Amino acid sequence: MKDDGVPAHVTRAARERAFSLADLPDLREFAAAEALRRDMREDAIGDFLVALNEVATNAVTHGSTKARLGIWRDGPALVVAVHDDGREWRLEGEPGHDPPPEDATSGMGLWVARMLSNDLQVTTGPRGTTVTMRFLLE
Repeated sequence: MKDDGVPAHVTRAARERAFSLADLPDLREFAAAEALRRDMREDAIGDFLVALNEVATNAVTHGSTKARLGIWRDGPALVVAVHDDGREWRLEGEPGHDPPPEDATSGMGLWVARMLSNDLQVTTGPRGTTVTMRFLLE
């Protein structure tokens, strides 16, 4: 796996983009266009963008000021990896697995992303943190 979260075997097929907090609107446009290009149904784009926005926002507000997005097709799924250079996160259990408390006003991004994607994986270590989501296209 490269530093940006994109597995080496899909590098040629992947599109990548660096982003910061100010770039989030452009990142969503880029991701929507890439998802449609890779056969995501138009009626699935909204949920896809909500999940992506939650993870990307977390990356540039909690991880590091710059992050990277990788997006590629893997068989029947669209895969999105958001990587930041944040190394201070100590995972406790499976991030985003439990719903936030009813009165929560923050801290629900990974839970929302997990609910909207078919799979969500978080890896963190000395090279940073990567959140990888899969969205079935069929």
